[in-house]
Amino acid sequence: MVRADVKGELLTWARERAGLAPDELSARFPKLEQWERGESKPTFKQLESFARVTHAPIGYLFLGAPPDEPLPIPDYRTLAGRPVRRPSPDLLEMIYACQLRQDWFRDYALAIGEEALPFIGTMTTNTEVVEAAATIRAALNFDLEARRTCRTWEEALRLFIGHADSVGVLVMCSGIVMNNTHRKLDPEEFRGFALSDDIAPLVFINGADSKSAQMFTLAHELAHLWLGQTALSNSSVSSREQNAVETWCNRVAAELLAPLATVRYELQRDEELQQTVQRLTRRFKVSTLVILQRLRDARRLTWDEFNVAYEAEKRRLAALPRPKAGGDFYATTGSRYSKRFARALIGSTLEGRTSYRNAYQLLGISKAETFQELGRVLELNI
Repeated sequence: MVRADVKGELLTWARERAGLAPDELSARFPKLEQWERGESKPTFKQLESFARVTHAPIGYLFLGAPPDEPLPIPDYRTLAGRPVRRPSPDLLEMIYACQLRQDWFRDYALAIGEEALPFIGTMTTNTEVVEAAATIRAALNFDLEARRTCRTWEEALRLFIGHADSVGVLVMCSGIVMNNTHRKLDPEEFRGFALSDDIAPLVFINGADSKSAQMFTLAHELAHLWLGQTALSNSSVSSREQNAVETWCNRVAAELLAPLATVRYELQRDEELQQTVQRLTRRFKVSTLVILQRLRDARRLTWDEFNVAYEAEKRRLAALPRPKAGGDFYATTGSRYSKRFARALIGSTLEGRTSYRNAYQLLGISKAETFQELGRVLELNI
């Protein structure tokens, strides 16, 4: 039987790249440790299966040494104040997919005569936070009264995404890689990223996160767009270890969603902290962590009180079950692809300007029936 001439270190690289331990693959590949030590070789069929399981391009496994896979966009994530190393295949594939979608939409927008969006890159980190938040809020027409009518965080998030879409931002939100429900994205690795462009700005939100956290992520990534910066983030409203850019974006996001003046106005004398947090969380449709930070900003809490309450709340949230990723494919179409993007792509394909093959690749689908149903869901005449 013909064996694949691959180096054991490449197999180790692929396994570790996927975040898998040897025992997690031992049932499927009993001789994996021997392969990695170079004591034996897999067959080509076994290697193909290994590549699928580890989400590694099979061509990489025949290289002379493990490749360097730097993130294609600036990385602002931190873990204990240090940059996060080695991106997962899931993260890399989502960035690449969104870059391809952005490239396609930019070409499409230019072809139909779209003009550059006026707000991209109009601010710096020296812009006053309250002024920046007010400017973004006005541009989006997304005020507190609009959110007050929303019964749930999910409604508020859909509304927020819709307002961002209306000014030209492609907002894509998914908790899985493309349409693969077996590949769930990890909010601990990243919460979102922004791809800045004055024609086709794009924001991706990790849909495996809570809805309230997604609200903050969208606000944070929009702040990046107003700075004109592409960035990968794991935004945390209370972090004091991040650089100036992330700190500014966090402060703007918090002010955009929960203006400090309004928070102060909403405070009630002698109300218990837990009641205040829950009431304001519902009022502003943001996470309890955001409200705790705003209470600290409003001097309702001292630093010590804030730190104790914040750490306790983080532990409580960590113990909660994560929201299910995926959901009904067609029901989540608008958020998964961005309605603006999906409508443009499907329309362009039906008009013959984009090939079906290209459209299927960008959408991550393989069947004509799926493409047609997407068109119907988006109210296109198919």
